[in-house]
Amino acid sequence: VQLQASGGGLVQPGGSLTLACTASRSTFRINGMGWYRQAPGRQRELVAEITSGGMTNYADSVKGRFTISRDNAKNAGYLQMNNLKPGDTAVYYCNADGIYYTDEDVPVVGRYWGQGTQVTVSS
Repeated sequence: VQLQASGGGLVQPGGSLTLACTASRSTFRINGMGWYRQAPGRQRELVAEITSGGMTNYADSVKGRFTISRDNAKNAGYLQMNNLKPGDTAVYYCNADGIYYTDEDVPVVGRYWGQGTQVTVSS
């Protein structure tokens, strides 16, 4: 399973972006999903996460500005980012755990990372 993160780019302070995360394998059923970010010289940190039941959790630095959501029908997750600040500049990664079945109907449970998408907030 590969996760594809998209939607990053260059935006001015106060602007908005929406990141999307999709799974390469259509039969992969996402359980929980999270968005992380890593700025240069800093450790990767959790930005937001959502459970299979829709419960969410956010880093204090993004509460009230970012919204994580999921579309189970599309097997995708999203991160709506509003009122972006220069401190939000980082590479954003999606992470998801879930299950899929092989052609032999064998269940495979795993946790996967997307390749990252750059978000730059600058005037």
